[in-house]
Amino acid sequence: MILLGVNIDHCATLRQARYRQMPVTVGGPIEPDPVTLAVLSERAGADGITVHLREDRRHIQDRDVVRLRETISTRLNLEMACTPAMIEYALKLKPDSVCLVPENRQEVTTEGGLDIVRNRDRVKACIDTMKAVGIKTSLFIDPDANQIELSAKLGAPWVELHTGAYANAYHTSARAKQLERLRVGATLAHELDLVVNAGHGISYVNISEVRTIPHLHELNIGHSILSRALFTGIEEAVREMKTRMNA
Repeated sequence: MILLGVNIDHCATLRQARYRQMPVTVGGPIEPDPVTLAVLSERAGADGITVHLREDRRHIQDRDVVRLRETISTRLNLEMACTPAMIEYALKLKPDSVCLVPENRQEVTTEGGLDIVRNRDRVKACIDTMKAVGIKTSLFIDPDANQIELSAKLGAPWVELHTGAYANAYHTSARAKQLERLRVGATLAHELDLVVNAGHGISYVNISEVRTIPHLHELNIGHSILSRALFTGIEEAVREMKTRMNA
């Protein structure tokens, strides 16, 4: 069975659109609450909760992450930039896992995988630091052989293959090529003893093909689930995605 990590970032995006100037993140008129969304997602079958604490704190806030650590009963996966400040934060928080991602202050959501080759020393230091305290590290990378092979050499236990290029090409002639890149990349990662996760742009439509990528352990999905939840509620949205993932 493929596991589902629900990314709740954009619940906080909605909250920050109105209440970003408030000194607190919950209570009184402030809504919606990402932690409540996380609990409901778990109740519907989510296997983990993913949040991206960005350096500019554009959506998820520090207090959200602390409350999640104290509240949820599954696993907390912290997406973060590979910086000294975020490494220090993760060591204090002690999430179940961290996923190292690139950050661009101009983007609305993460676009593209982390370049392990260019950031080799920083990534290696982070992997070793997290391993020393029992936190698993995943690397959010494009399905390219050089990135995958180096991820294994640096000792990362997990990789999360960036499915964004495939999702963007879904309604174009490049779709098959992008799906094949993911299949080849997942096979290579598995051969190198890496746990294979995937995420970005996965939807209720393309999941029928995404789920055929070999050796998948977990998918991290946020935007599509939250979009569906506007019409069905979060619990039904999570249940339907899990059903489609494991049809």
